[in-house]
Amino acid sequence: MTRRALELAAFGIGQVSPSPLVGCVIVAENGETIGEGSYIYENVTHAEVIALNQAGEKAKGGTAYVSLEPHAHTGRTKPCTEALINARIRRVVCPIEDPNPLVSGKGFQVLRENGIEVVTGILKDEAARLNEKFCVWHQKNRPFVHLKLAMSLDGRISLTNSVSTQLSGKESAARVQSFRHEHDAILVGGNTAFVDNPSLTDRSGKPRRRKLARIVLDNRLRVSIDSTLAQTAKDAPTIIFSASDDETKIAELEKLGVEVVRLNARNLHHVLSELKTRQLQSVLVEGGTEIAGAFCDAKLVDKLTFIVAPIVIGGHDAPMAIGGEGADSLDGAMRLRDLEIIKHGDDFELTGYPQIRDEG
Repeated sequence: MTRRALELAAFGIGQVSPSPLVGCVIVAENGETIGEGSYIYENVTHAEVIALNQAGEKAKGGTAYVSLEPHAHTGRTKPCTEALINARIRRVVCPIEDPNPLVSGKGFQVLRENGIEVVTGILKDEAARLNEKFCVWHQKNRPFVHLKLAMSLDGRISLTNSVSTQLSGKESAARVQSFRHEHDAILVGGNTAFVDNPSLTDRSGKPRRRKLARIVLDNRLRVSIDSTLAQTAKDAPTIIFSASDDETKIAELEKLGVEVVRLNARNLHHVLSELKTRQLQSVLVEGGTEIAGAFCDAKLVDKLTFIVAPIVIGGHDAPMAIGGEGADSLDGAMRLRDLEIIKHGDDFELTGYPQIRDEG
């Protein structure tokens, strides 16, 4: 039933940020499933309350399976712990604590003080992975950063002279749209915006709470007034971080609806802090070479995905996937844990998590 609670929580992907994904299953004393709930931000009502309302009087003496620790404070809603106590639930099974300091451990404590048995740790890795963006948001006090790059077998992301190049197939393209749907913002460098003239939109067709915010790091302010990003800025949030003092161009961009933040785009910590103030819980970084390298050098990558096409480009000048300073020894190189390899058409997706050094 814990796995079912995680499945229910996943229904909220794209629809809960900056809150967590939460699902709940209520099981009666006789083992019958009598209530299920998924949290959606705009609906306000939390998953536990939805499930308890379905269960009604049958919830008495039953078990609540919840994907994340129920909160014990009053926020947009009354405490979920209060609802569970009032329903006379006998036991709560929940994989992990909520990383939010307002909640962490307090929900479990209140439940136990009211005579409810609390069982934790079941499917804890899966639960943490499901809410990885929310966890990083609170634990590192910044948005979750997922670096995604499409490349050839020999590590190139485009042809010589940075010619705009579509490397992956349609199946991989659909996968990329699912990544975009999961995130609050998408980020590229000024060179990528200039060369590719991308739209940077979520075309997954899945419901989302807010439009995907488009972020460009562009100290030289190369983004054209006629670019797709500038011309559609009133339809989708578009933020350019730039150290440029070109007041005329800044004014033209702002007139089109672009928000220009006058900040050194190389200072990634400040960039992420600014995005956090805008309640952007997660960022999908899609390149290019130097932006990818900068995030890796700064150790600001929480998740890394390579979409690898079965082609070889070669050449001395074709840009590599990761630029920046790089590692000065193998001990300093980024190593990935929990690596997953998935085939999409002719392409391969490799996704993993940078290994923290003290993990060995």
